[in-house]
Amino acid sequence: MTRARHLLVVDDDDRIRELLKQFLARAGFRVTTAADAAAARRLMSMMAFDLLVVDVMMPGEDGLSLTTWVHGGGSGAPVLILTARGEADERIAGLTAGADDYLAKPFEPQELLLRIEAILRRSGRNGGPRRLSLGPHAFDVDRGELLLGDAPVHLTEGETRLLKRLAAAPHTPVDRLDLALDAGESDATGRAVDVQVTRLRRKLEIDPRNPRYLQTVRGVGYMLAPD
Repeated sequence: MTRARHLLVVDDDDRIRELLKQFLARAGFRVTTAADAAAARRLMSMMAFDLLVVDVMMPGEDGLSLTTWVHGGGSGAPVLILTARGEADERIAGLTAGADDYLAKPFEPQELLLRIEAILRRSGRNGGPRRLSLGPHAFDVDRGELLLGDAPVHLTEGETRLLKRLAAAPHTPVDRLDLALDAGESDATGRAVDVQVTRLRRKLEIDPRNPRYLQTVRGVGYMLAPD
């Protein structure tokens, strides 16, 4: 099993930070967020990240200064800078600071994802094929494809989205309401997620009533436990 690549999103805008977290998690990444450079430095002292997504305009230390520190050996992870400024001198400043790429706001989420993947490939942190072993089944995270041997197992769009979200953080409990939010469900109780889990277990588990791989974490939500 290849671990999910771990991203750190640093942005002082709560809404943008949460939207980026949700989007990148759905794309299969493990995502941690920080509201400012100081919080980012603390997180980097405790955890390793494969890539940083850093906003330039933040109160206190700005994103360029943080990027310079990271590039100088503070973390070693590649950096993608986000900013509302798209002028040439700002792009040059970001690249001079050590950023690996530069994306001006507003941007299309898919473009952000493509740029992140390109940086990870260049840096050798792309992680290779990501396939989780689930007994006789295997789940291809990048393709969102569940296989039984070599034969694909039909999944609905909702089941695929749910499995990809859980596969982004294997062996880690994910809150039911977070799963509902990721799936765009309006039901704040998370019951729609429960229905999806029940259907998915019928396709995935040898004994759906005693699930081995798609586990319930009492009081929290669900967890994918691959081999």
